[in-house]
Amino acid sequence: MNRPDLLTSCIRATLDGPDRPLYAERGSDGWQTTGSAAMRARVDALALELSAHGVGLGDRVALMASNSVNWIVADFAILGCGATVVPIYSTQAVDQVGHILANSGAKFLFIESMALRDKLGAQVTLPTIAFDDPSPAGLAAWERAGKVRDTPGAAEALLRDLDPSALAVLIYTSGTTGMPKGVMLSHRNIASNAEASFSLVAESFLPGDPVLSILPFAHIYEHANLFGYLLRGVTVSISHAVEQILDDMRAVRPKFVFAVPRIFEKILASIVTRARTKGGVQAKLVPWALAVARDHARAFATQPHPTPAVRLAYAIAHLLVLKKLRPLLGLDRLDFFISGSSKLHPDTAFAFLGADIRIEEGYGLTECSPVVSVNAPGRSRIGTVGRPIPGVDVRLAPDGELLVRGPNVMRGYYDNPEATAEAIHDGWLATGDIAEIDRDGYIAIVDRKKELFKTSGGKFIAPARVESALLRSAFVSQAVVIGSGYAHPAALIAPNWSALATAIPLDETLAHEVAARDDAVIAFFKKEALAQTTDLATFEQIRWVGILARDLTIEAGELTPTLKVRRRVVERDYAALIATIYATNAR
Repeated sequence: MNRPDLLTSCIRATLDGPDRPLYAERGSDGWQTTGSAAMRARVDALALELSAHGVGLGDRVALMASNSVNWIVADFAILGCGATVVPIYSTQAVDQVGHILANSGAKFLFIESMALRDKLGAQVTLPTIAFDDPSPAGLAAWERAGKVRDTPGAAEALLRDLDPSALAVLIYTSGTTGMPKGVMLSHRNIASNAEASFSLVAESFLPGDPVLSILPFAHIYEHANLFGYLLRGVTVSISHAVEQILDDMRAVRPKFVFAVPRIFEKILASIVTRARTKGGVQAKLVPWALAVARDHARAFATQPHPTPAVRLAYAIAHLLVLKKLRPLLGLDRLDFFISGSSKLHPDTAFAFLGADIRIEEGYGLTECSPVVSVNAPGRSRIGTVGRPIPGVDVRLAPDGELLVRGPNVMRGYYDNPEATAEAIHDGWLATGDIAEIDRDGYIAIVDRKKELFKTSGGKFIAPARVESALLRSAFVSQAVVIGSGYAHPAALIAPNWSALATAIPLDETLAHEVAARDDAVIAFFKKEALAQTTDLATFEQIRWVGILARDLTIEAGELTPTLKVRRRVVERDYAALIATIYATNAR
């Protein structure tokens, strides 16, 4: 079955080939590697056992777990019996899990642990297969039972009637309001997108190259990347937690990493915080060097030649600090990062570039399987999300909304014809993002269409643009820009408390709830917010702030599983603080 428009063909082509290392993950005894022969045996056995339990073409099977080789085995096995994968974040709110399982009509649920199954309680009424369950109902037992059924050609026979238009993944968008909607993605949708997007880096991704996977497989971005990795023949090391990313980068020394802007912001913040904590010369030298790196890289991008003063400062900064960052971070073999999911501030990209670390930014959304555009190596333009990938067309609606057409555009929203009709017109998908397209075809994303707000002075504010400016600060962990109907925008800021302690005296015995109301803390962040937004238009600059005692979280319903802010929830839950900000500063 050699069909490039079927995900199962992509999987079989790799698993049937010569045995080679496919995946690695940390275990109790260090990194453990799984080869293609072992993966084939596991995937085939599980697919055959699913089939024996009545799962086949058109059926849905849910998968709720954090990243692991087990996750990939379950994913490939569900596809391998002709069924549809329904990925669910392991951090998804319990009521939303119940909605997804009921709405999708899933027949089985693969789940990470019995503990997570117990946590879901009555929301789960369908049979579950837990990764850690040692009983006959657990993953290991299912694989053992399926191995008995595995005869030559048995696994391939499950797929003889599979069509490229068949539903491969039913993935529920996290959404910033309401219950998630099921996005229907066919085999052709995802296979074409993986082939087209990875073709742009074909000369860079070579068989056996080390890749570190840090994004959740339940997100379409990394889920689709799994197939791109197979196409390019790379070896994928799986990072299990955000807190382990730096350690994992040093251990793997990857050639490529797909990430999101928040990862890069946190890396810069950790570098600055570490230097400030050490004190002495380092406390001033490292932030200075990163600023010089940014200015030097920006000068090359916007001017023919940096000034002699900028060149000299950069030579010193590179000698003393910048050249040490790649090996320090485990990036000595890195070719480039690829950033997606949300807007990357150009200053962040320039700071990394000045330290000899390239970030190529792209753009996509779940409904597009997901990639729409990307900056190809050697043809990148910082501040944009690149040009459309092969086979994908884009244009702007009269109001500036980006429209997309191509083989990657979803079949529609599951069991929701009204939402489908609203999103797709004459084959063009309305993305909900306001964008600009330059004469060379490079796309710049302004903000979500529904998140733009107007001040009382009639000025439109794109909050994501201002927030990304604030997040350049090592002292800012999170930022939410508000101000609809008010004279000026303001920001709710969750501090990086450890970094803040290196800048101003903090009584560490005080709870953050108390420190957040401290005049010195508020004054510090007013100054910091203005400094970070001074290069924006006057009406976008932030002079008023409110301090959050803690980071916004998924568990509290303030963030989506992909870490996007649920603005309505935040504005509702912090209404008193917002009122105080404007009442205090309007005096």
